[in-house]
Amino acid sequence: MSLLQGKKGLILNVANDRSIASYIAHHAVKAGATCGFGYLPMGDPVKSERRVRKAMEEHGFADSFLQQCDVGSDEQIERFFAAAGEKFGAIDFLVHSLAFADRTYLARGKFLSTPREVFKQALDISAYSLIALARAAAPLMTSGGSIITLTYLGSDRAVPGYNVMGVAKAALESSVRYLAAELGEKNIRVNSLSAGPLRTLSAMAVGGIDEMFTKVEQLSPMKRNIDGDDVGKTALYLLSDLSSGVTGANIFVDNGINIVGG
Repeated sequence: MSLLQGKKGLILNVANDRSIASYIAHHAVKAGATCGFGYLPMGDPVKSERRVRKAMEEHGFADSFLQQCDVGSDEQIERFFAAAGEKFGAIDFLVHSLAFADRTYLARGKFLSTPREVFKQALDISAYSLIALARAAAPLMTSGGSIITLTYLGSDRAVPGYNVMGVAKAALESSVRYLAAELGEKNIRVNSLSAGPLRTLSAMAVGGIDEMFTKVEQLSPMKRNIDGDDVGKTALYLLSDLSSGVTGANIFVDNGINIVGG
């Protein structure tokens, strides 16, 4: 396929070879895109970069542009996009696939005890970062473009163990709508993709995640959990001109678990 032939984009954040961003990047590159990558400096920055480069190598884009970008820092965001602009000139898409909350509070019976600083950090890294990255990316989207972010059903329902991350995702989805309304006149589309439970590094921090996988298999119309390719292919649709009339939308990729009760 050549849905993204000649297109250039930035993807944040490939955490490892199982992260959703890795699958999105794989399908974007396969469809002809040239991608650059940003990653969060989690713990040891040297180990973080090594882990990201290993994932890039396994998915076939080892030599791509890569730079650290702490989305909690306006200065780092500015440096990242300055370097990306130097490398690519204009870009056509931006993938926001990152979130963070203190895992201590991602457990049953912990939401009420969420400290103010934990709440602020979750909202900053998981939601405000979309606004900050979109603001920096928009001037590089000289011919319009597509921005997508990743969310989850816990934004709309009280999912046990998701807690403050659910609140952050609700803010993220609302931000998508406001950004879409404002950036539409620049021919920049903004959408969110709500993925079902997937065995990623961040998902494994959520309390009761194994029970979620079991429930999806039992209750979803398709009687299975999603995989990374399910998400990557839908992201490809949103990044390509196939979705040229879609903006401000939240598209579910969860084998229909969002439509059932129980």
